[in-house]
Order: sequence, then C-alpha cells, then structure tokens
Amino acid sequence: MKNLKSRPTDAELLELYAFFQQASVGDNNTDSPSLFNLKAQDKWSAWNGKKGMSQEAAKEAYIVYAEELIAKYG
Repeated sequence: MKNLKSRPTDAELLELYAFFQQASVGDNNTDSPSLFNLKAQDKWSAWNGKKGMSQEAAKEAYIVYAEELIAKYG
C-alpha cells in the first residue's frame, strides 16, 4: 500500500484496517474509545463492523480489497 501512486481515501483505508484487524485478532473485544478521539473511534467502528466474520474470510477479503486498491491507485 505504501508504494501506491496516490493515497486511497480515509474510508478505503479504514476498510482495509478493519479487514486486517479482523484477520489478525478476530472480533473486536475492546471498549469503544472516547467520542472525543475521532480517529480512534472511526477505527474501532470500522473493525467492530466486521464482527462475526471469520478470520479466514477476513484474510481473503483483505487480499481482494488490497488488489482493488492497487488496481485503482496503481
């Protein structure tokens, strides 16, 4: 991802982060961060949105999504 010609949107990066966390850790079991910490709240919400997805499915989804981003941003 660091070698892309242009930066993906924040929403796209959050989606990639969520797949990565779900693939490596599994379901989000952390407390929701403070609403005043917007970046942490966004990351927590994105990961929490993958709850119930198996780690194997998340790994596959991560790869597919990363390939889409590479095709889109070169």
